[in-house]
Amino acid sequence: MKTRQKLASVADSEVSDHSRRLIGPQLRMNLHPPRIAEPTAEPRESRVEDALSHSILLSERVRSAVQESKSFKLECAEIGKQVERLSQMLRLLARLTTSKATPLYEHPLRRVAAEVARSLERALSLARKCKRQNLIRRLITITKVTDFRKVLSLLEASVGDMEWLLSVFDSDAPGGGGIVLSLPPIASNDPILAWVWSFIASICMGESLDRIEAANELASLAKDNDRNKKIIVTEGGVPPLLKLLKEAAAPEAQIAAAITLFNLANDQERVRVIVSELGVPLIVKVLRDAPMRVQIHVARLVARMAEFDPIAQDDFARENAISPLVSMLSFETFMEDDMKVHLGKQSIHSIIQLNKEKGKFALAKSNSHLPQSSSHSRSLSDGVNRLGGQRKEREGETPEIKLKLKCSCAEALWMLAKGNVLNSRRITETKGLLCLAKLVEKEHDMLRYNCLMTLVEITAAAELNSDLRRAAFKTSSPAAKAVVDQLLRIVKEIDWPSLQILAIRSIGSLARTFPARETRVIQPLVTQLSHRDEDVATEAAISLAKFACPDNYLCATHSKAIVEFNGVPPLMRLLRGNERAQLNALILLCYLAIQAGDNEALERARVLTALEGVDRSITGQNLELRDLISKAVYQLKMYHAGVHSHRIHSHLP
Repeated sequence: MKTRQKLASVADSEVSDHSRRLIGPQLRMNLHPPRIAEPTAEPRESRVEDALSHSILLSERVRSAVQESKSFKLECAEIGKQVERLSQMLRLLARLTTSKATPLYEHPLRRVAAEVARSLERALSLARKCKRQNLIRRLITITKVTDFRKVLSLLEASVGDMEWLLSVFDSDAPGGGGIVLSLPPIASNDPILAWVWSFIASICMGESLDRIEAANELASLAKDNDRNKKIIVTEGGVPPLLKLLKEAAAPEAQIAAAITLFNLANDQERVRVIVSELGVPLIVKVLRDAPMRVQIHVARLVARMAEFDPIAQDDFARENAISPLVSMLSFETFMEDDMKVHLGKQSIHSIIQLNKEKGKFALAKSNSHLPQSSSHSRSLSDGVNRLGGQRKEREGETPEIKLKLKCSCAEALWMLAKGNVLNSRRITETKGLLCLAKLVEKEHDMLRYNCLMTLVEITAAAELNSDLRRAAFKTSSPAAKAVVDQLLRIVKEIDWPSLQILAIRSIGSLARTFPARETRVIQPLVTQLSHRDEDVATEAAISLAKFACPDNYLCATHSKAIVEFNGVPPLMRLLRGNERAQLNALILLCYLAIQAGDNEALERARVLTALEGVDRSITGQNLELRDLISKAVYQLKMYHAGVHSHRIHSHLP
């Protein structure tokens, strides 16, 4: 075989120049020191050549000790044969490590080199015991045949490990250089480890097709369980996957890498590894420039990383990932200029200037007699051509691909906005709100759901941040009006409880933005208090409570509107529902009693009696709720029981 011929040639020839440089200084040292130094405690920081050098030096020492043995000569000769094989393979591997043009995948090499060094140290220790010794030392150090069997077993395992390494690293060997599914002895108890090593090595050093296949195999392993994910990350799989993702010339490779990274990124610790390897800028660049079918998987990767790690969420925003996501989501939604759609970091002024330059370039191109020597004009030409090519490529894609891309982008925006006020603000500063509203209006199923969830997160951020609320959801804003219109349409027209709950929740988050005259928002919510689905009715009560609570400047006006739209009777029915429904109906009734206690509808519905008979199990140890009920009872008695002069005591102990 070709590999054996190589090994034979290495054995017959003198040590190569590289090996001389590698181990020459050590060989000039005494070959028989009193004790062999232990391997370095920090193999990760040392060079691979140093690890191989240490093992080669040990093999030379073992060979010398075997030659000097005076007892157990047959056994020592067997050890010498195995060590000779190891020595040849170590030298061949050392030559391969320096001749490779591509970076080496070092994890299995370091592990095997350390294991080989331990086996050689055991062999050296045993061979030295077989030298001529006086009677006392022979009695103290008793050598048995079983000792040789154990050492030979270790050396044979090391030979098997080295053969496996050479099959992975030596592309000229039969079956070498591709995916190797055989198991080395070092991984006999854990075959997943050997497969992961082989797949990662193929991604690092293999041909294009092998790299794609290996990435797909890693994706399959990562999909199986979290243990496999941990092994892939621990064994250094993330950097080569990111490098594979960067290769714009091979979309299939980018897709395979993105899917694998997506499967790995379901844990904050693993996401942090991707972030620490500078994965975020690379992912954003691919998201901007890659073909549409690659962008689908990269957008899903952005969503997954943002979902599990707030640091990644912020890093994606700093790298301006929101702009291309909104641009891709709005593709075919708005009839706008291409340059404005694709230029993420440009201000409005710079976009206008660039459009002017684009017009100048087109004019100059039409007049062939004019010189075109400006480097700025050439770069502008390249940009225009590239954007035009991307537009043409997008328009040529199938509707299914376009829909998948929009779903992925909407999910990514959802996860970037989740619990993040700054990212929500960034989305609103683009045309994101208007785009989301239009897609909620036109689309269905998963795309509509993802867009609606994004709106839920943005409105929740606006509820917490007054600056965002005033900037993005002022009543004069066309985008804000479009969002509210679509939320109300879902509440009134779409009989789908899960979507209705999301729309109701978003309207409640915007309660402080609606003026007193905006009663068109309150009436649909009051209607949903009678919904057959108790969760929808409860969500309506929660949202209406945000209109009627004292924190809302217009709480009195909104409370009167709720009562006038006949909201009290369905609230009384909710008091007979589950615990969550009872609690939220009770809170809203208290707000209505405090803000609109003089309304006869409250007396007709016997709200006072209901509040006085509230079950202690609902209030529990909630002192704020007890105090709220006391205030509501006081107000109702003030208006309906004629109590004005004597002191009202709390009905609760």
